[in-house]
Amino acid sequence: MKNIVYLFLLITQVFFAQGSFEKGNTLYQKGQYKEAAQVYENIVKEDKQHSAELYFNLGNCYYKLNKVALSIYNYEKALVLKPHDAETLNNLKFAKKLTIDEIKEVPKVGFAKLIQNFTGIFNYNTWAWISVGIAFAFLLSFIGYYFSQLTLSKRIYFIGMFILLFALLLSVSAGITEKDHYNNDRPAIVFAEMTEVRSEPQKAGSSIFLLHEGAKVYVKETLENWKKIELTDGTEGWIDASAIREVK
Repeated sequence: MKNIVYLFLLITQVFFAQGSFEKGNTLYQKGQYKEAAQVYENIVKEDKQHSAELYFNLGNCYYKLNKVALSIYNYEKALVLKPHDAETLNNLKFAKKLTIDEIKEVPKVGFAKLIQNFTGIFNYNTWAWISVGIAFAFLLSFIGYYFSQLTLSKRIYFIGMFILLFALLLSVSAGITEKDHYNNDRPAIVFAEMTEVRSEPQKAGSSIFLLHEGAKVYVKETLENWKKIELTDGTEGWIDASAIREVK
């Protein structure tokens, strides 16, 4: 009985969220960006299953309202759920033009870059499903090899098994690598209009540089009310935890 009630509540919640999402879309199309953003924010608070489309639309609303940090923050959250989405990346590029800080990005080179480019094609959940599919194909090849009576077909199945085994190991490794990257990668957006990055996790620490609203940083360590951050150019420092909001 409890399971039936839970299922009913879950279905009701899904329909409610979908109806609210459509309401937000309608408000956005009418140019009522503030009202649309509020509807989307309510979905975020009430619905545990968030979608890339929801955060993308929120980013669009805040971009129209000229709220830099919130627009970039929501575009980044959309990319966590749907990496490499062309439309989100394009809108994020426009939102970043509204920021003050010009932080250079030092690209990775060599073998590490090749590995990152390959594993980053899909998120770790997709890699897991790919591994399951390959494992199933491997099982079918094994069954075909075991029951086949022809020498030629046995050879084909045997070679196929080795190829699929290699692909399985590759996909599992890629999934593990991407999962590890996801866990260790902690992007955050600066929400303070202007904040100082210090050499030590205390107010007495010397100021290294200033960051402004909308700047993207990566959290490396947390110590009480301070977070050690790294910029895309490799510069590090300590920032007041209240000045930033982590994407994940």
